[in-house]
Amino acid sequence: MRVVALETLQLAEFPFLFWLRVHTDAGLVGTGETFWAPGPVAAYIHDNVASYLLGKDPRDIELHDRTLGSVYVGARDSGAEVRGNSAVNIALWDIYGRALGEPVWRLLGGRTHATVPIYNTCAGYKHVRATKKNALFERGEDWSLKSGDSNEGPYEDLLAWRYNAGDLAKSLKSEGIGAMKIWPFDIAAEASNGTRISLVDLDKALEPFHKIRDAVGRDMEIMVELHGLWTLPPVLRIAEALKPYDVAWLEEPIRYNELNAMAELARHTSIPIAASERLASRQMFKQLIDKRAASVIMIDLAWCGGLSEARKIANMAEASELPVTLHDCTGPIVYAASCALSATLPNVNYQEAVRAYFTGWYTEIVADIPPVRDGHVAPLEGPGLGLSLRPELFQRPDAAVRITRL
Repeated sequence: MRVVALETLQLAEFPFLFWLRVHTDAGLVGTGETFWAPGPVAAYIHDNVASYLLGKDPRDIELHDRTLGSVYVGARDSGAEVRGNSAVNIALWDIYGRALGEPVWRLLGGRTHATVPIYNTCAGYKHVRATKKNALFERGEDWSLKSGDSNEGPYEDLLAWRYNAGDLAKSLKSEGIGAMKIWPFDIAAEASNGTRISLVDLDKALEPFHKIRDAVGRDMEIMVELHGLWTLPPVLRIAEALKPYDVAWLEEPIRYNELNAMAELARHTSIPIAASERLASRQMFKQLIDKRAASVIMIDLAWCGGLSEARKIANMAEASELPVTLHDCTGPIVYAASCALSATLPNVNYQEAVRAYFTGWYTEIVADIPPVRDGHVAPLEGPGLGLSLRPELFQRPDAAVRITRL
């Protein structure tokens, strides 16, 4: 079997997302995906990866992973090279599973969990959608992209946690979802460049936590997303203020490459630190683990190098008695791959999910989505990843399609 073509897809409506199809002479097609600034990723795939991968056997996944990951520049951060390599790796695993007629999770060693609990990242339907080319840098007041009316259904969870967090918690509980992630401190961080938070701003940011605990008591885990926006002194104040709410973790409290500051924070708070979706390669995660800068290891398949690298990172965390969680606030391909990997990991604690996505726009991109029942997700059972891009996507007027052939 040989790779005969690399096909990439970008949609203007989804300016963060990049899709890849790897075609083989056996008629099998593997699908990959990554997230953020897809233009440079597409250039890397066609200008660099194609000259190596075309003509190769796609089943030699470890060889290709090692070769593409040993580039002189860009191999240790989640830049275009690593994001592109992540998409390639996911697509190659998809081909391997399809060739054997088995789901990827079985090829990764089989399930250690039939299902994995999810936490709902409380974003809305239009959180990553846009109609403007410069949408990457234009945010609406609700932090969705500026793309007009976003009231598409019952799961406008971003607006809900900002204004009706208690009702949102009740809604999640009614569906069996027992964990939720919110980010009420970001406005204060952006106003001060992360250097300070006033007591007034602190009290305002704490309001959703009051409402959640008043509505459902302790019967809801609350994850706090901080987006790496803070310096150490204000985040120490935030951590102290959050103690009465017994939150599950502080996610990315300080910029991901400031490991010494993160480690100092970890020493001064009893709240677990979750990091870091933005790290790439097991070498970077080894530094995070060795410094004990995080006690929940968060991995994003779209940014770390794909399924192969994510599994190695998870194994490293297990050897250090640390749990892992699979980050996913991206697209349906990475979500399916993450759910497949999560099912195989003995040290996984949660799989991230966004109910506004998997009940909403994911269905426009793919026909099959990992099923969520009673707050738990199961991997897809079909061969490979168990899903494919809808063919009509490639005919959309906002589609940018490029193919490089052998």
